[in-house]
Amino acid sequence: MHIDSLVEATVAAAFWIFVTVSAYAAIKYDFRKRQLAMESLRAAIERGQPLEPAVVEQILARHSESGADDPEDLAPYLQIGGIITIASGIGVFIAAFFVGQQFPIAKLPMLGAAALGVCVGAGLLVAARALGRYSRRRGSPDSVA
Repeated sequence: MHIDSLVEATVAAAFWIFVTVSAYAAIKYDFRKRQLAMESLRAAIERGQPLEPAVVEQILARHSESGADDPEDLAPYLQIGGIITIASGIGVFIAAFFVGQQFPIAKLPMLGAAALGVCVGAGLLVAARALGRYSRRRGSPDSVA
């Protein structure tokens, strides 16, 4: 067994362990946040405090901090994601030439990944623009909704 294959296997395992731990932590965080909301509601009910429906709904809202129910709220996030993704694609494009000098076989796949990143970023920007047009058209007085 070569040392290189052992290093590659270790790096791959470390990556997937990181992804697994990150996903588990996100799920655990969401569960704990929901559990704390339920405990606060339970404590208020046990004390006999009157609960308004709006307060209960706000506490039990699954994603109360996101506020992305309205399409207008999503447009800035799509634009930011598009800009970051395009910048990443450009970075991979530049890195492909430096890495390609040392490892020529990696140059073409890296250029493909860069093109994919730029295309995804452009798609996000187009989606943000379309969402902006949709929300403006929906909000105009002559629109039928």
